Amino acid sequence: MAVVCALTITFSYGQSIVYTPASDLTLVGKILPTQQVYHRVDTTDHPLMPPAVKRRLTNSAGLAIAFKTNSTVIAAKWCTSSRKTLPNMTAIAHEGLDLYIKNDGRWQFAGVGRPKGDCTAYTLVQNMEEGEKECLLYLPLYDETVSLEIGVEEGSSLQAMKDPFEKRILMYGSSILQGASASRPGMAYPARLSRDTGINFLNLGLSGSAKMEKAVADMIVTVKADAFVLDCVPNSSPEEIRERTAYLVNTIRQHHPLAPIIVIPRTVREHGAFDEEVGNWVKAQNEQIELEVSKLLRSGVKDLYLLSYDKQLGDDHEGTIDGGHPNDLGFDRMLQQLKPQLLKILRKYELTPTKGL
Repeated sequence: MAVVCALTITFSYGQSIVYTPASDLTLVGKILPTQQVYHRVDTTDHPLMPPAVKRRLTNSAGLAIAFKTNSTVIAAKWCTSSRKTLPNMTAIAHEGLDLYIKNDGRWQFAGVGRPKGDCTAYTLVQNMEEGEKECLLYLPLYDETVSLEIGVEEGSSLQAMKDPFEKRILMYGSSILQGASASRPGMAYPARLSRDTGINFLNLGLSGSAKMEKAVADMIVTVKADAFVLDCVPNSSPEEIRERTAYLVNTIRQHHPLAPIIVIPRTVREHGAFDEEVGNWVKAQNEQIELEVSKLLRSGVKDLYLLSYDKQLGDDHEGTIDGGHPNDLGFDRMLQQLKPQLLKILRKYELTPTKGL
């Protein structure tokens, strides 16, 4: 593998760090080919999509770099756009990096890249024992990654690694799916699902903009995927759910006749416990999606499923950051309910890892 060194930095304790473009390594989580490597979809191929959707598709949510190295230090240099950090996101989740290293067969958190402006150089982890390590570096959830380089000790190895995840499960949804409001990029729930199961859950989260528009549905069906998970109820009004669900599901079924289609209802908005308008809105969304899925099943659509949130985010009302977006605790409670349901369905279609779970 050719290694392109952009810069060598010598730390005060004598270690020289050599940087390699991350594009020379393995990009995990890519949805469709793009001219800008860290975009999720090339919006020029789909000009009819709403502008807000196009902006979100430049975010690098769900993308990660897989590599192997025997370096005792791992650093990174990256640049993002000039977008301001959202008030309900940490800076690390919004435009930082999140490193995991395989330990005893499981992915374990190893360090973060804390952003210091639009361009940052940061040591993610150091003082590690010698020996080869399998690494997974998650990119920013809510910003455009313009460039990224991985740094290791001079003289150490750095190699592309095989994608650690099998199959391709496309997840289309709202800000919750994109990652709001996880504390770090790797804590977004599609990323956690991938690490927990070994299945490649692709993050097509479109914060505030997952409204099942026809142009978006027409883009989704161009994605090579083994299954489709629709978590777009939070952004869609009851009227939009009524008017658009059938087209989205039927279009997926037409282009992917054997792929299971899995619909996730709206989780609770905690401030709906007191704000009756919000509580009634969420109830109406869930009633409408249940009705639409039932109608599609009666019309003969096969392999269509609706999941449930029986326990919502728990009964202590501590699972969100702002009443609407889960914090890490809320995401954990979501996954305790969603993961078993997803795996039960995916096993039926032999879409779980060959090594089993």
